[in-house]
Amino acid sequence: MSSPATSSDREKVVSKLPGWLRQDLKIRTAQHGIDIQRAVEQGISAWTALASSPATIDTAGSDPFATFLPPGQWEDFKKICTDRKVSLIQGLAQSVQLWLNSNPAPEIQRSAHPRRRIVCNQKGGVGKTAIAAGLGQALAEDSNSLHPVRISKHFAAHREGGDTELADPLSVEELPGLGEKTLLVDFDPQRHLTKQLGQQELPIDGDSLTKHMASEAKGHIQDLIVPIADNRFGGRLDLLPGCQDGFLLDVSLSKVRAREAALERALAPIEGNYDSIIVDCPPSLGLSMDAAIYYGRRRDGEQPGASGALIIVQAEDSSADAYDLLTAQIEDLRDDLHLEVDYLGIVVNLYDPRRGYIATSSLQAWMDIKDPRVVAVVGDLTEQRKAVRLKRPLLSYAPSSEQAVTMRALAREIS
Repeated sequence: MSSPATSSDREKVVSKLPGWLRQDLKIRTAQHGIDIQRAVEQGISAWTALASSPATIDTAGSDPFATFLPPGQWEDFKKICTDRKVSLIQGLAQSVQLWLNSNPAPEIQRSAHPRRRIVCNQKGGVGKTAIAAGLGQALAEDSNSLHPVRISKHFAAHREGGDTELADPLSVEELPGLGEKTLLVDFDPQRHLTKQLGQQELPIDGDSLTKHMASEAKGHIQDLIVPIADNRFGGRLDLLPGCQDGFLLDVSLSKVRAREAALERALAPIEGNYDSIIVDCPPSLGLSMDAAIYYGRRRDGEQPGASGALIIVQAEDSSADAYDLLTAQIEDLRDDLHLEVDYLGIVVNLYDPRRGYIATSSLQAWMDIKDPRVVAVVGDLTEQRKAVRLKRPLLSYAPSSEQAVTMRALAREIS
């Protein structure tokens, strides 16, 4: 059956499709950035152009399916179904499958270098680890499955009178995961990232990232990496655990030549295995932070904004002081070593407007910074704390939570 569409020159058609086929169509069209109605239109056109019907599709248990097609296409399609002695449901299923076969899932484009996100702020307690972990999880989710994402290109809008408020976010959309092979690096001697993900820290009497940076390791750094064994990430999310000897890293680096490049030298043997590497930095302005900043610099041939520093703050005054110290260190390293270091943005974490004027006015101040700009505001909600308590990844524990939806938006905002 069909009825005129009120918002366009198309007509609404109603038939049925198997649930699995409808889901495949939804995922594939999202991957290609095409409307479902356009895909069905193209599939029907291709099907009607065939000399005969392709293989029969199992349509048992089909559910109602509606879309919009150009005027007359559905009527022509019904006539051809009659001529070929197939039902409308079978003909439509074959058409959709034909479109899927002609439009395979796009391959993820691999870059020459993994994208290196340095999650930092020399102030402790701002939630760097939670953002690093959530970002890594969002990058690693399955590109052949749909996940709820709230995307807003701008998180603030200026109103008349100078007030700032969060821009109205787009409604939550179901989008394919980014499917990136991702490494989380616990570069903080407090080892919160390792603990939050329920992994064992590296023993102090064995190899560690610190020892590799100081050229004192006996084995290969690949041997230190552990997978995050969660079906949601399909083997795409790994962790380089922390070690207590990280407290000695600055002392060790003081004895190393070209110490700024020590982190890069340590990770170089495994970079080719990953699309993204996320470094959870210590709350420090020491030599280890210099090494992290250097690692996140823009390399030859790398696009601006592909790698760089993601600064985590809170909507309170002490975060602003720490931000000034961190950016001063980045600028000094830029000037001293003639580096290109990109700011990926500012994340205002643990935001709660119920805290009153201090929180809202501080958020206003962060929004007023235009370079780098705020790329996410993450609420102070319970799901993250529960996930940490249970030592589970947030996007696995609460995949539809507001924080999970925001992490996916952040991953896309800085990609």
